[in-house]
Amino acid sequence: SSLAGFGPFGEHAVNASWIAVQELEKLGLRDDVDLHVYEVPVEYQTVQRLIPALWKKHSPQLVVHVGVSGMATTVTLEKCGHNVGYKGLDNCRFCPGSQCCVEGGPECIDSIIDMDAVCRRVSALGLDVTVTISKDAGRYLCDFTYYTSLYQSRGRSAFVHVPPLGKPYSAEQLGRALQAIIEEMLDVLEHSEDKINCQHEH
Repeated sequence: SSLAGFGPFGEHAVNASWIAVQELEKLGLRDDVDLHVYEVPVEYQTVQRLIPALWKKHSPQLVVHVGVSGMATTVTLEKCGHNVGYKGLDNCRFCPGSQCCVEGGPECIDSIIDMDAVCRRVSALGLDVTVTISKDAGRYLCDFTYYTSLYQSRGRSAFVHVPPLGKPYSAEQLGRALQAIIEEMLDVLEHSEDKINCQHEH
């Protein structure tokens, strides 16, 4: 499983997503999971290069991207990535001329992870963090990265938005929430794959 948080951008001199990912790295995941952690620059062209390279290098079971949203007050599971509508300039003052991720790609791609199930299961753990669901990752680098990753992996990616640090959660709280979310995601993924494999055997 690979995990990617984002670097600083705009008013986010410290990106809560990267802090939360480092916190999770300290906590670790269950023993059978190989965790690879990356900080992703907030640059469209770097993302277009980096995401396929990560998939090629690790062939992961799942890639989870973590981004910060100044508007979020909960930890938010994103169901899908969008292809079109990228007008915001990145840290290099660049935006794609076509305003899209993959020319000719589908308008949106859903994660194969059932985010509703993950949200229910994490909420049932009684953590001190609220988890919600969203279908709009914001048409900026987060959404762009998610779509690129979903396209590359045929849906074997997930995206988690976290609020800025202290608004309301601490780094520790976010790290623990990510740990619980990713373990549930892997669990949901493994169960859905078992079902698929059973169907193949008949």
